[in-house]
Amino acid sequence: MRLALNVGNQCKLLHDQTFHDLNVDYIELDELWSFVGKKQRKTTKRDGDDMGDQYIFTALDRFNKAILSYRIGKRNATNTRLFMYDLRDRVLNTPQISSDSFPAYPEAVWSAFGDDCHYGQVVKSYKGEPHKDSARRYSPGVVTGIRKERIRGIPVNHMISTSLVERSNLSARMASRRLTRLTNGFSKKLENHKAAFALYVAHYNFCRVHETIKMTPAMALGLSARPLSIGDLIEAAHSAKPSKPEGNQFVAPRAIEGGLS
Repeated sequence: MRLALNVGNQCKLLHDQTFHDLNVDYIELDELWSFVGKKQRKTTKRDGDDMGDQYIFTALDRFNKAILSYRIGKRNATNTRLFMYDLRDRVLNTPQISSDSFPAYPEAVWSAFGDDCHYGQVVKSYKGEPHKDSARRYSPGVVTGIRKERIRGIPVNHMISTSLVERSNLSARMASRRLTRLTNGFSKKLENHKAAFALYVAHYNFCRVHETIKMTPAMALGLSARPLSIGDLIEAAHSAKPSKPEGNQFVAPRAIEGGLS
């Protein structure tokens, strides 16, 4: 476990050092539910914020399929704002951003991007259902309607979507046992949870060839010349050093020596 924690933390540094100065046209945002230690309803005041529900905020590049930014924590305004600040530090141009109707997003997007984005929301209406039995209690509600709303700028209406990032959430659940529902494989400590997801993101971006684009997301963004093996990934991760912030921007190389580019 100490080895996995170390590798996961280094993968986070690798992501910070490589995913910067990006020109991305369309970004989709979503939050993936998970928990640490116990379900939220079983937590007490003694547990603090490290236990219970932990949402994984992810930003997906619609065309290059890359996970650009992520943050794990409570689903609140503070974490949403910090998530958007991190995304802003990585993207240079003026992208179109799509999200669900979580109320914290509009203020967070404005705080991080200002007028340098086009932002729209997918608003879903749900129908109340009868009480679900144990086999269906995690099923989503019945969607009765979907509408798209322009929040900032001039977003292209038919490109306001969260479908691909929601599909990306399924890939994460299938790849990481900690995110599988109804098992005892959930994380017992938040730091291990964060390290495990950082490892997943690094493998997804640098090692896994995406079926749609026929290359890794890092290759599609020009951050890597070839798919990395697990050995290459660990070597690159362990050569990564903490990035030093300069104002609101991270000063970091676009790629790490040893095969990334």
